[in-house]
Amino acid sequence: MTSVLLVLQFVLTAILTVSVLLQKSSSIGLGAYSGSNESLFGAKGPAGFMAKFTFIVGILFIANTLTLGYFYNQDKKVSIAEDIKIEKSVVPSVPAPVTTAPAAPEAPTSK
Repeated sequence: MTSVLLVLQFVLTAILTVSVLLQKSSSIGLGAYSGSNESLFGAKGPAGFMAKFTFIVGILFIANTLTLGYFYNQDKKVSIAEDIKIEKSVVPSVPAPVTTAPAAPEAPTSK
């Protein structure tokens, strides 16, 4: 099941990428390579259709991602955080002995 969903994830990724690049923008995107993209969908251009199509494919992509995560978690049944090994602290538990500062030199006495 996860293999089918993983292949579907790659297909949805490619479709989503192409649909975003085909949308009309200030730099025209990939529409410049396929000729006049405005004549393909009518006088208004593909803006309405492509926006709706991209939104639907995006929702499918998110749903597929969540489903893949759920199935991978069910297959493993182990959290990745449980595999992390935590080392003991290297700070010594016994405090270091407190050393006293040397006494200040005595001031010379003048005669």
